[in-house]
Amino acid sequence: MGKYNFDEEINRYNTNSLKYDILRGRPKGILPLWVADYDFKAPSFLLDELKKRVDHGIFGYSEPTDSYFTALKGWYKRRYDVDIDTNKVILTCGVVFSICQLIRSVTKENDYIIINEPVYYPFKASIIANDRLCISSDLKRIEDKYYFDFNDFEEKIKKHNVKAYILCNPHNPVGRCWKKEELEKVFEICKRYNVFVISDEIHGDIVFNGNKFISAHKLLKKNFAVTSSLSKPFNIPGLQAAHTYINEKEIYEKFLKELDRVGYSQLPTLGLVASEILFNKGDEYLEELKEYLWSNINFVKEYISKNLPKLKVIDIEATYLVWIDFSAYNLSDKELKDIITHKCNLWLDDGLIFGKSGSKYQRINIATTKKMLEKALDNLYNVFKNL
Repeated sequence: MGKYNFDEEINRYNTNSLKYDILRGRPKGILPLWVADYDFKAPSFLLDELKKRVDHGIFGYSEPTDSYFTALKGWYKRRYDVDIDTNKVILTCGVVFSICQLIRSVTKENDYIIINEPVYYPFKASIIANDRLCISSDLKRIEDKYYFDFNDFEEKIKKHNVKAYILCNPHNPVGRCWKKEELEKVFEICKRYNVFVISDEIHGDIVFNGNKFISAHKLLKKNFAVTSSLSKPFNIPGLQAAHTYINEKEIYEKFLKELDRVGYSQLPTLGLVASEILFNKGDEYLEELKEYLWSNINFVKEYISKNLPKLKVIDIEATYLVWIDFSAYNLSDKELKDIITHKCNLWLDDGLIFGKSGSKYQRINIATTKKMLEKALDNLYNVFKNL
């Protein structure tokens, strides 16, 4: 028994929860294992500090002090062996927000930006919303793992005169923790064609089974930005705090100008407080959390292997999002979604939202109690055993 109780059941209904309360036409009582939001209470050391700030009673404009950046620097050194220059860091309310500002800072309207589908769908949405053109170099699935298609990646960059690349590392939804040699090859292609790299590293702390997260900081010296947040490892997206590192002074200043254009300045007070506390004290909690998540991942793999062998669980090295291939059932994407929603009573993420190559897949968020996870898998089994 660890120090933290991840089996504690927390009632999240009627809490303005996107995951539980915003049904979007789905049946009431559906089991939600979709959005990357986990069901564990924040650690007491964080809650205690937040309560102190709440008890103070004033929530005026807040700015980070030197202690915040010292904590951030310490986190990067301990966990990634990166000596981050905090003078090149800009704080924002979120990673997707930062990606949008970077898109406008490093590209122009109708420029091409490349991604690797199936991938986190706000990448494409952000590109299109900012009047840029999106091209995908789809990942290749070989057996139960995905890989870059380096030839296709280079050909599309050349053909479309691509200006920027949004990298997902670790990759959501396919669970890859990219190896050093893979990243070196991708970055070499980007350097050859002067493609600006935007590296989303929000899942960098959720890595399992001996895999090692390699930040873009370790391999690139120029023409890149890294954006991340503690919202995934500690489930604090509601506190809205993220950080973006920009190496080039010109791009850094353009990014600040984009923030001025949208009227953004200070982070929320509680987001600042929480991030600093977690940078300083979050390691032990995070390691115990990862043990629980890894046990959940193995539970899913073993359950499906034993009971639903027609399903294929993609090998997972990172994140708490499991990517499952349902293609053996020969269902259309609409049929698959309808069955999972209305017969299995489950809310999963449809693979198609991550790109065309996600067709016939579903993404399951396993960051919940084992009791709920087992119930969800039983719901799947009771329906799909007869298909």
